[in-house]
Amino acid sequence: MNITELRTANALEGKSPFELRLNQSFGVPESAVKKALETGEIGFLHSFTTGSTVDGPGVRVVGWTAGCQWRCRYCHNPDTWNMMNGMPVTLEGAADELRKYRHGLKLMSGGFTLSGGEPLMQDRFVVKLFTAAQAMGIHTAMETNGFLGERLSDEELEKIDLVLLGIKTWGSEKHRRLTGKDIEPTLEFARRLAARRRSIWVRFVLVPGLTDDVQDLKQMAQFIASLGNVERVEVLPFHQLGRFKWRNLGLDYTLENVKPPTPDLIEMACGIFRAEGLKAL
Repeated sequence: MNITELRTANALEGKSPFELRLNQSFGVPESAVKKALETGEIGFLHSFTTGSTVDGPGVRVVGWTAGCQWRCRYCHNPDTWNMMNGMPVTLEGAADELRKYRHGLKLMSGGFTLSGGEPLMQDRFVVKLFTAAQAMGIHTAMETNGFLGERLSDEELEKIDLVLLGIKTWGSEKHRRLTGKDIEPTLEFARRLAARRRSIWVRFVLVPGLTDDVQDLKQMAQFIASLGNVERVEVLPFHQLGRFKWRNLGLDYTLENVKPPTPDLIEMACGIFRAEGLKAL
């Protein structure tokens, strides 16, 4: 199969990011996948969802990419870990899908967000799709863990109007236990964005008994405040909406009995960030 002939029979628009989607690239040759990643002419997407008001400013279209190196214990989309669970979509096709919403997005002060999975697993596709979006006058945002930020040149960072940066916890060992990866590349990407004066919203998932240590939160808040370019910190309450995916995929889910944080715990965490002069919500 020639890479330019790849098409998907599935609808790109999903009902929600919590849909379980598997094997959407079944039959796509490994050589085609490799070429897609090298050129960015094809991306592997879980879905597009529309009408989001929680993935950047205004009302947004969100593209959910497939593929992630991390194994966060609270991940609500483990089906996006495997790139082959995403559907192959041409750059042209993705841009055409986005073009349908460009006028409405402008009217609602919104834009286009790429989330995942981890978008920078497909960095060439990200850059090309964001370039196309900006050419349409659409605001661009990327939700990322920042681990692969070095794949982007300084010029390519200009294609991203806003970075939604996930900082999962504090401390190298705790971070490795939670995500399977080291925290330093994420922090280095944050510093680089700060040096380039690129806008950041930090996203942090509050999990009772796992990411709610007061001293960790204070150190995280101090680091975030030191950057000088973080517009807000979003404290996201842990939830169980993705638990069924772990079960369906036969994965060992270690947070089965963890309940969402109480309003008091959420307010405590927000208060720590606010004490450093940050906008937290």
